[in-house]
Amino acid sequence: MFIDQVKIFVKAGDGGRGCISFRREKYVPRGGPNGGDGGKGGDIIIKSTEDLNTLIDLKYHLHYSAKNGEHGKGKNKHGKDGPDVIIYVPVGTVIKDFKTGEILSDLIEEGMEVMPAKGGRGGKGNAFFATSTRQAPKFAQPGEEGGERWLLLELKLIADIGLIGMPNAGKSTLISVISSARPKIADYPFTTLAPVLGVVRYGEFKSFVVADIPGLIEGAHKGTGLGSQFLRHVERTSILVHLVDVSEGSPGDPVDNFKALNRELSLYNPSLIERHQVVAPNKIDIVGKGDKLFRLKDFCEREGYKVFPISAITREGIEDLLSYLSLKVEELKRERVKT
Repeated sequence: MFIDQVKIFVKAGDGGRGCISFRREKYVPRGGPNGGDGGKGGDIIIKSTEDLNTLIDLKYHLHYSAKNGEHGKGKNKHGKDGPDVIIYVPVGTVIKDFKTGEILSDLIEEGMEVMPAKGGRGGKGNAFFATSTRQAPKFAQPGEEGGERWLLLELKLIADIGLIGMPNAGKSTLISVISSARPKIADYPFTTLAPVLGVVRYGEFKSFVVADIPGLIEGAHKGTGLGSQFLRHVERTSILVHLVDVSEGSPGDPVDNFKALNRELSLYNPSLIERHQVVAPNKIDIVGKGDKLFRLKDFCEREGYKVFPISAITREGIEDLLSYLSLKVEELKRERVKT
């Protein structure tokens, strides 16, 4: 099961209290203070790993608590620190404070970590407070309380290219043809119920990652259909490929469908509309008279979009599309390095 959003509670460990103790030895009737410090409470750490691709484990384990530090002891023995608790999440997970919505960290690389709750410091034992004028302090510090908070974790897939389109546009078929991904494919809307990642290899050692985003419909930014549940996954992509069904029996006008999808992207996040966009009219093997293909191609070219008519079934036009995308991915990577 693909889970990309969870709410969890984290509680760091409290610090151990300092000890009040005095030396008690033979022939030393008035030994000085020897109370040790308390140990530090364990931290809560969230760390990214490429070994995970979903937040499903966290969905069924909502509360995470680190152990408290041990209390200080006599003979200047300090209490042990509480062990840290490490929560592993997939690369691409955004950590937010649930109450304020503040983004605490965006774990976009392997091994990145954030500490949303810090363990409390241990209290000082009475030995710490001994001075030349106060040789027998009978007090010590309590340990500090560990931090706690509710967190919202959101997974945003990291891909170079996002495949978007209305339900049943052929995205799953296309990604199964150009990569090793094997999503469920059927001739009805919303077959894909979770984003699918595929690696497209080109050249001798190069590749790029494509994300098949489940079908979007009007009102998606409000959560209609699969809605905003999956729109977040296009936020990290640098190129958007609009797959538009132009077959003779396809529902609606392809130009209207294209405009509607861009409108949903803009309403969800205005910056998405500024991404580099490519249009791929699909199912050209069954276009009939080709009126829908002509209208879409004419409109997009006038608006400045690159258009690559394809058939995901027969693979017609796919090599041209992939050749352009591979060059564009490299170009955008070079631009990012410069900045």
